[in-house]
Amino acid sequence: MTQPQFCIRLLFLFFLSGSMHVDAQEIDPDDSFTFDLCLPNAVQNLPFQKVMQGLVHASAHYQYAFKSGFYMGLGAHYSYFAINEFRVTPKIYGGIHSAAAFLKTGHEKFWSERFGTDLGLRAGWVRSYVVSDALTELGQSPQIREGIYFEPNMSFILTSDVNQSFRLTIGLPIYAYPFSPQLIGIEGNMGYDPLEFERNSSFLSVGFGYTYYLNGKKSTEVED
Repeated sequence: MTQPQFCIRLLFLFFLSGSMHVDAQEIDPDDSFTFDLCLPNAVQNLPFQKVMQGLVHASAHYQYAFKSGFYMGLGAHYSYFAINEFRVTPKIYGGIHSAAAFLKTGHEKFWSERFGTDLGLRAGWVRSYVVSDALTELGQSPQIREGIYFEPNMSFILTSDVNQSFRLTIGLPIYAYPFSPQLIGIEGNMGYDPLEFERNSSFLSVGFGYTYYLNGKKSTEVED
């Protein structure tokens, strides 16, 4: 089972369990705080896909929503890709730590008392630290790369109570710097087309999030 299929099935089970008892609510959020925890999978730059293995992509952000549903926010994220030592010869251990600060805008809409969607775009600056035992031997650890960061994203929201919701979140972070084997201390091209080394590093991020609404939803009644 692929990661997106697994997340979608979990979301379906969450919907099913939540339908057994519903707290009817008037949902009109303004400011909120969200934390996301996702698994990243490289989708561009072939050596990045083959050599690096995504382990974590975590983010936290604050946003303020207007009555129209459009919002503005700001936050930060961290991602980590480990070197897949089974894909390189000789084996190399290490990874890429990335931290980004971003501004966020988009549109959040609740279609019912329980379900909503969030379509957004994050943009900011990312700084990555590349570490490996090969770079250490060369006296070049860490390697530092930085550039502009973009992430179109969408979330499917399921409310839990008057101030909380959970979400399935899907994003496509794009780091505006390329990946090549030399970045982790490998000599040569490993058989890859050098044109691949000019492509940005990007990955598909799929996971779950938690949102706390500071002042937005009011209980009206309880339905069995």
